[in-house]
Amino acid sequence: MPTYALHAGLLLALVAMACQPKRTSQPRPSRVRVDTVYRNITVRDAELEQRVARLELRVLERGAEVEQLQGRLDEARREVVRALAKLQTIASRAEAASGMAEAEIAMQTLANAAPQSAELAQARELLRSSNDEFETENYGGALYLATQAKSVVASGQARLAAGSERGLARPGEVLFALPLKLATQGRSNVREGPGTGFRILFTLETGSAIVAHAYADQWVRISDEGGRSGWMFYSLVAGKTERDETR
Repeated sequence: MPTYALHAGLLLALVAMACQPKRTSQPRPSRVRVDTVYRNITVRDAELEQRVARLELRVLERGAEVEQLQGRLDEARREVVRALAKLQTIASRAEAASGMAEAEIAMQTLANAAPQSAELAQARELLRSSNDEFETENYGGALYLATQAKSVVASGQARLAAGSERGLARPGEVLFALPLKLATQGRSNVREGPGTGFRILFTLETGSAIVAHAYADQWVRISDEGGRSGWMFYSLVAGKTERDETR
């Protein structure tokens, strides 16, 4: 009897085990770092992208216009030089040499004040052409080109002087080749210097017309229609307002 009871108990235990539902192992959910997910998300602003595209196209358009005008000016200068080459008596060798020397001195002065200025590069090219004409004994053409170089240098010096009057004394400040007509993109603080550590001088409302004169790092030196000047962060300025374009 004991053996029978033992066998019966084992049989019942096996039947009970067979009737239990099988447990299926569930895969553990993978943990994804939140910062990794956000790092792969690109936020796109369609309106901002369209605005940037329009501005880039305008820059290309203006660049083509400037290139075309510069080509016409260069051709006009070449015509003058060719005409002077036929007249051999317009200027003497000494006069041409003196004009070239004066242009060289003026260029050195500008180079000390603004070594990367557009005017300096243009004046150097004009003086190089002047030297070429001098070597061919076209002294009238050489003097003409040297005078042109001095005129370009004078324009650059005048621009620097205007910048100095507006407070151009910041290390690393770079003048724009020409004043840029811009507008504020939002309500913008104008500071005493290029950085958030400088005090706020005044505030401009969205769409205010401004003129940009120079930049330092990511800050732009501007003036408004009332003659006030200061520094704004670059992202707060945009292209010329539609109101200005219709004038």
